[in-house]
Amino acid sequence: MTDREQRGPNRSRGARTLRLGRVAAGGAVRWAGDRVDGRGSEEDRRRRRGDRLVATIDSLVDQLATMRGAAMKAGQVLSTVEFPGLEPDQAAHLQERLASLRDNVPAVGWKQMRKVIAGEWGEDPERVLAEIDPEPAAAASIGQVYRGRSVDGTEVAVKVQYPGIAEAVESDMRNVRMLAPLLRRLMPGLDVKPVLAEISERVAAECDYELEGASHRRLARFWRGHPFISVPAVDTGLSRRRVLVSEWVDGIDFAAVGGEPDPVRDRYAEIVYRFFYGTLGELDVALGDPHPGNYLLCEDGRVAFVDFGMLRDLPRGYLAREAVIFAAIRERDERALVEAMRDLGYLRGDVERNGGLLLAHMRAISWWLQEEEPVRLAPEDVWRGNEALRSERGRELVGQLRSMTLPPEALLLRRMEGLLFQVAATLRAAARWGPLMRELVEGGEPVGELGREHAEWLARRAAARAA
Repeated sequence: MTDREQRGPNRSRGARTLRLGRVAAGGAVRWAGDRVDGRGSEEDRRRRRGDRLVATIDSLVDQLATMRGAAMKAGQVLSTVEFPGLEPDQAAHLQERLASLRDNVPAVGWKQMRKVIAGEWGEDPERVLAEIDPEPAAAASIGQVYRGRSVDGTEVAVKVQYPGIAEAVESDMRNVRMLAPLLRRLMPGLDVKPVLAEISERVAAECDYELEGASHRRLARFWRGHPFISVPAVDTGLSRRRVLVSEWVDGIDFAAVGGEPDPVRDRYAEIVYRFFYGTLGELDVALGDPHPGNYLLCEDGRVAFVDFGMLRDLPRGYLAREAVIFAAIRERDERALVEAMRDLGYLRGDVERNGGLLLAHMRAISWWLQEEEPVRLAPEDVWRGNEALRSERGRELVGQLRSMTLPPEALLLRRMEGLLFQVAATLRAAARWGPLMRELVEGGEPVGELGREHAEWLARRAAARAA
């Protein structure tokens, strides 16, 4: 391992503050130049403004990639933010750079991680488990996973927090406020303070594996016995605040699924959508981390889901309120669209809106949801929404979009939505997306074989609970 792989997160409050301070200071200098740079045409100036934003994000990613913890997680959350007004190549670059915070996490050495396990269990892991592989199976911003075998022969996944991550997160949650100018630059209408408070609260909860274990068990209970969705059981006897143990799942990962034939990829993508929206609709829980590394295609055709640290309990029936937006877009009802977005807090009531322009934009970026027949997505579709803003009407809309805000309770929901679309597009998956989302969001009729199987399972589950 390299030195970077062997070290855990830097716990020095001063060092971590300095990293984010550099980003904030660099951004301030660039944006000061933006205010006085009047050279060339409006198109030239827009391009230069985009270049300055790109440079700031590049600097942010360079710093966050070495920090782990809350700062890194904040960057991960930003990876699904839309960037209105940027050129397509600029937007694509920013999304790719921010996405690297999800995908390129170096491992911490076994010696340090073993100390964490021993500290939580009160003895060496080799005495508690029959076997544990010192090479991590996966690494993320808060911890990494090892494969082991319990004394009764059960294959287990041992998720371990990085040493010192809790202290680093505590420092980061104060320092992440330095990102406020960046967030305001990305979305000037954003009410930054409550959004940053929401990020801090979600990440702090993610550092408590006992809370995650409780959420994991809740989901495992709900989805138990499902025909094509699986959530592995948690070992409550071995799980602690910094160690979470669950059943090991064998299956092929996202990259391998990408090489499978069309029917396999299509079914897999639809199951992923059904799990996340099914959890939201049935339990009022937004799962904010549908990272491709968090689900596996099993040999029996089921998809197994893991990692439930970043979630939020939403007000009861929240998805039904979001469904009004979906219906208004589909039915071309601009008044209902504006009213629903105001009701949920995306639009401020004191700002006049061009409902027709907003509706046209929403239909353009959700084109795939307006079709009744199957649509096969492609990776380039991820950027089609930004393309829609390059038209004359799109440029007129940019000002309105930049005055929108993001309700804190919707932060993880929007992250979930964006990542799921990226997953489906990356897989080049096909589905009857319009009818499927009407089923999942608006409570419409079951779609296809998977829809019928799911509806039958729900009916059996309800009957068993009533008996």
